[in-house]
Amino acid sequence: MTDPRRALPGVDALLGSPEFSGLLATHPRSRVLNATRAVLEAVRAEVGKGGDPPRGGAGEFVGWVATLLQVWDQPSLRPVINATGVVLHTNLGRAPLSEAARDAMSRAGAGYSNLEFDLAHGKRGSRYVHCVDLLREITGAPDALVVNNNAAAVVLALNTMALGREVLVSRGELVEIGGGFRIPDMLSRSGAVLREVGTTNRTRLNDYREAARKGGCSAILKVHRSNFRISGFTEETSIRELGELARELGVFLLHDLGSGLLMDPEGLGLPPEPQAPESLRQGAHAVAISGDKLLGGPQAGILLGEAGIIGEMRGNPLCRAFRVDKVTLAGLEATLRHHLDPEEASREVPALRMLSLPAEDLKTRAQTLVSALEGLPLEARIEEGPGAVGGGTYPGVEIPGWVVRVRVPGVSAQELARRLRSGQPPVVGRREDEDLVLNLRTVEPGAEAAVAEALEQAMTDTSIGLANRETHPFPPLGMNPISTDPESQSE
Repeated sequence: MTDPRRALPGVDALLGSPEFSGLLATHPRSRVLNATRAVLEAVRAEVGKGGDPPRGGAGEFVGWVATLLQVWDQPSLRPVINATGVVLHTNLGRAPLSEAARDAMSRAGAGYSNLEFDLAHGKRGSRYVHCVDLLREITGAPDALVVNNNAAAVVLALNTMALGREVLVSRGELVEIGGGFRIPDMLSRSGAVLREVGTTNRTRLNDYREAARKGGCSAILKVHRSNFRISGFTEETSIRELGELARELGVFLLHDLGSGLLMDPEGLGLPPEPQAPESLRQGAHAVAISGDKLLGGPQAGILLGEAGIIGEMRGNPLCRAFRVDKVTLAGLEATLRHHLDPEEASREVPALRMLSLPAEDLKTRAQTLVSALEGLPLEARIEEGPGAVGGGTYPGVEIPGWVVRVRVPGVSAQELARRLRSGQPPVVGRREDEDLVLNLRTVEPGAEAAVAEALEQAMTDTSIGLANRETHPFPPLGMNPISTDPESQSE
């Protein structure tokens, strides 16, 4: 019996056919060649499993190759509509940037700048002077240093404060942050030596004092438990108490604060949260915060503190490894300028604006979306539903609001979510029971029409996923094999 795979056309025959001339005119030949080989390999595998061989000749293959090239030509990093209601969604890029920040970053990237050039004296300058004056004005810190993220800020600070010496940390603060990175591992990489004090739920001031008396201690690290809560029979030592102890012992105190909130949380409808200026006033020698969390800017790590220790960090060779890019500095500076006026920050910084959206406004927008869905073969209803801050901040705090619950007869919530993620632009919602939940708190005002259009496309385009083998007999080749489920994430 003849193997049906022998009847399939070869790569050279397909590339030499008139049907492929258009693709070869618009794409590099090597790219069309690779896509054609991939499609042929997938078709041969299908036919080898008993599938029917294609009957349409080169005309059928050219459609599959063109579709695969479209997949390959999509940017790996592309915009999505975040309809999860999680404002600082780590999987989706955390804080969206203000218009001023985006403009500043575009200008910085478009040409040359005085990144490391002193315009006043016509000689080499330092990138570490940028943003310092603004940070000092906003926080009251004597000095500041910007690096590429908060983890780098903590490692740099510990390496400067306690290389080869002990750092005291409460057992209740040895947390794991996003991506499986753990405070003990980061501390070890900094070259410092971890000494655990207290217990998971109770660490008293005397625990630190007794550990320090054993000698070798150079610093105390206090980590703000921003991504979980310990309740019940608990006790922790305050920054004020640790500040007094650090000065008594002659050691450094570093506060890893993380969230970066620089305004009154009450104005955002959020509970009290430790802030950098308060930590410095209460005795911390340095505080580390993030730029892309509640500060609402680009990814960056910000160290605030006493001029002497910040100066030592600036001169640490590791600082070069952690140095921040010119585009990031431009976006951070523009974001900080918003924070000079808290009212402007709450209005112009998207993350802060989303957090303070009134529930009634969300209800009105949800009604607009439901109205736009009328006539589609789906069920959509409005109900009360919370949003979240995300980004490892305010764990367990729910932000009251309204959501749209969507259900499609005969289509699972998982399949509907997949179709929406495959659209242009992708829409990411949250699955809950048999419904797909869309929370407009994290959708830009006016984008309800885009969400409705995406749902309509999901209802009518059966080929949207590229894995539908009735339409495309090959898998979505060229996609990133590392996958996450952003609908189930809360950070």
